[in-house]
Amino acid sequence: MTSTESPAVDNGVNVGALLDARAALSDAPAGAQFQWRAETEWLKGTHSRGTVKTFHGLGGEQEHISTFTFDADHPEHFAAEDQGATPVEIVLVGLGACLTGGVASVAQLRNIQLRSVKATITGEHDILGILGADPEVPNRFKSIKVHFDIDADATPDEIAAVVAQSQKRSAVYDSLTNPVAVAVDVN
Repeated sequence: MTSTESPAVDNGVNVGALLDARAALSDAPAGAQFQWRAETEWLKGTHSRGTVKTFHGLGGEQEHISTFTFDADHPEHFAAEDQGATPVEIVLVGLGACLTGGVASVAQLRNIQLRSVKATITGEHDILGILGADPEVPNRFKSIKVHFDIDADATPDEIAAVVAQSQKRSAVYDSLTNPVAVAVDVN
C-alpha cells in the first residue's frame, strides 16, 4: 500500500506499525524484553488504588502519556465499602481487553471491517477458599468463559478465526491458562 492509498478497512489499528515493530524486534530481540509495572497502595479497609505509569522495553525506560489508576475493593456484602471492582473482576476485564484488542488488530490485518465487538467475561468462583471456610477449595476461578458478539464484514468462520488468532497471541490469556512464576517478598 502506498502512502496515498487509504486502507480498505479502518478498525483504528496501525497494522503497518505493528508489523514494522515485529520485524525490528525480531532483528533486535533484546528490545522485545519488557517489564510491565503496577503499584498498588492500600487506602482503607479492603480498598486499594493501583497505578500504572512506567515500564521498561525497547531497550530502556518508557512512560505512558498518562498515569492510569484502578480502584479495587470488595462489595458491601463482605463488610467493605465497594469503592471499586474486586481484584478478580479486574482480572476478567484484563482478559477481555487483551482479547478484544487482539480481535481489532487481527481483523485489521485480515482486512475485516469491524462494526462492533463486545466480550462478556464470566468467572465461576467458589469463595469458600478465599474466606478460609474450606481449606480444600482453591482460591482461583473454577472456570472462565469469554463470549464474543462481533458484527463485522466477515463470515462466521472468518470471525472465529480472528478470535482464535487473538486468543493465540493474548498475553493475559496465556498467563491465566499456563503456570507463571510469581514471587512475593516483603521489605
